[in-house]
Amino acid sequence: MSPWWRHAVIYQVYVRSFADSDGDGIGDLPGVRSRLPYLRDLGVDALWLNPFYPSPQADAGYDVSDYRDVDPRFGALADAEALIADAHAYGLRVIFDLVPNHTSDEHPWFRAALAAPPGSRERARYLFRDGRGSLPPNNWASAFGGRAWTQVADGQWYLHLFAPQQPDLDWTNDEVREEFRSILRFWLDRGVDGFRVDVAHGLAKDPEMPDLGAGQATSGPAVAGHPHWDLDEVHDVYRSWRRISDGYPGDRTFVGEIWVADPARLARYLRPDELHTAFNFTFLLAPWEAGALRRAVDESMQALTAVGAPATWVLSNHDVIRHVTRYGGGATGVRRARAAALLMLALPGGAYVYQGEELGLPEVTDLPAELRQDPTFLRTRGADPGRDGCRVPLPWSGTAPPFGFGPGTAWLPQPAEWARLTVDRQAGDPASMLSLYRSALRHRATVPALTEGPLGWLPADGDVLAFDRGPGFVCVVNAGDRPAAAPDRVRGARLLLSSDPLGGNGVLPPDTAAWYIAEL
Repeated sequence: MSPWWRHAVIYQVYVRSFADSDGDGIGDLPGVRSRLPYLRDLGVDALWLNPFYPSPQADAGYDVSDYRDVDPRFGALADAEALIADAHAYGLRVIFDLVPNHTSDEHPWFRAALAAPPGSRERARYLFRDGRGSLPPNNWASAFGGRAWTQVADGQWYLHLFAPQQPDLDWTNDEVREEFRSILRFWLDRGVDGFRVDVAHGLAKDPEMPDLGAGQATSGPAVAGHPHWDLDEVHDVYRSWRRISDGYPGDRTFVGEIWVADPARLARYLRPDELHTAFNFTFLLAPWEAGALRRAVDESMQALTAVGAPATWVLSNHDVIRHVTRYGGGATGVRRARAAALLMLALPGGAYVYQGEELGLPEVTDLPAELRQDPTFLRTRGADPGRDGCRVPLPWSGTAPPFGFGPGTAWLPQPAEWARLTVDRQAGDPASMLSLYRSALRHRATVPALTEGPLGWLPADGDVLAFDRGPGFVCVVNAGDRPAAAPDRVRGARLLLSSDPLGGNGVLPPDTAAWYIAEL
C-alpha cells in the first residue's frame, strides 16, 4: 500500500469557527474534540487545524508568539495532546499549521530585537535594514496592503510581507533554522502526523533586496525572478525538515502552501527529499469550464509525475471566496459545487475539504464592517473585503444563530438563512450536499480504483469531461449549460453516484457529474 498521504482526503478545521465549547463565541480545541465523530462519519482520513498557538490574533493566529503552546482562547497544551490521541482513536490523522515565514511582533525574539542595537545577534534573526534616507530600504509592498517595511525608534526598518505585527524571519540565520527544527520535533514527539507549511515559497529573500520590477506583485502567484517569492535557497530548509520527519514512524508528512504561477516550479518543492505534497491552486483558480479544468488537471499531473509526487486537489480554503459563490452563487453555484466535488474526489491523489463546503455554505458578503477582523480589510480601509466571509462559524443545528456552534454569540454572525444548511437538517436529507459528500467519500474508500487507479481521459464532446481510473470506474462531468449525453464508454455501466438526478437515457443535465462502475 502507498503512504496514506498520497491519496488522503483531509478536512480543514478553521478552529475559531468550527465549534465553541465554552461560550466565548470562539471555536476551540475541546470543541474540535467534541465533533471528531462527525469527521469520522463524514469519511475523511485526516484533519488539518489552522493555528491555535499563543498569538495576539493580528492575523487570526498566523502571528505566533509561542510555537510550543496553545492560546488560552483555544484551550491548553493538554487539549492539543488529547485531540491527537482522540483523533487517532477514531482512525483520523492530524496535521498542524506551521508558520515559518514570520513570527508575531510579541514573540520574545522580536521583543529582544527591538531592545537590542543594530547589528546585534537579536536583530540578525529578523530582516532589519537601514533605509534610503527617509525612505524604506526598497519598494516592497505588504500582501495586506501598504508597504512591507516599518521603521523602529533607532531609524532601522524591519520587513513584514504581511501585517506590521508579523515581522519576517531571516532564514539565512542558523538560530532560526535550528529553532524550527526543534519546533518540528516538539510536535512530532507528541504524535502529530504532519504539518501544513504557511507561505512555503516565501522563506528566502534576495539578499540584495532590489526593488520590485514590473509584474512582480506581492500578492498572487510568484513569477520568475521575484526577489522574495520562490527563491531556490528555500529548498535547503525543506530538505533538512524532510530528514527529521523521515526519522519518525507512521509516514509523517508536509503539505506546502505554495503560490507559484508554473506547475513545474511547484514540482520542485515536491522532490523526493523535500515536501510531500502541496495545495493545487491551479485547480482551485480554474473557472468552471471544461477546457480550463482539464488544463489544470493535465498541467498539474504532468509536472508532479516528473518528481513522483501526488497531486492534491482543493476547491476552497480559509483564504479564498467559497466556491459555491465563485461558481456563480445561488442555485447555479450550488449545482456546480456539487459537480465539482465529484470531479475533485475522482481525481488521482489527495484532496482537501474546507469546513462547511460539505454543507454547501456560500460566502457571507454582508458582514458589518465593525465586526470584520481580517487585516486585509483593515489595511485597505475596506477596498478589499478580505477573507472573513469564508470564515463564518459553522451551523450545526437549530433554527436560529448560533446554530449549535456554541452556547454564546459567535464571533462572526451567521446568516439566518443558514437554518436550512445545518448539519442536523442535511443529515436526514438524502439529496443534501452533506449526503452527497458522505456518499462520495464512502465510495472513495471502498472502490480501489479511486485511490490507486491511473487517470485516462475518454473521448467527450464540447463541455463534457470524461475519464476513467482503470477499467472499472468512469467519471463524467457536464460543465456546460446544456444537457449532454454520456460517452459511449458508460453505456450499460452501473450508475454509482451523481451530483444531481440524470435525465432520460442517462443524459447529464447542465453542471452535473456522475460516477459509473463499468461491469467487466
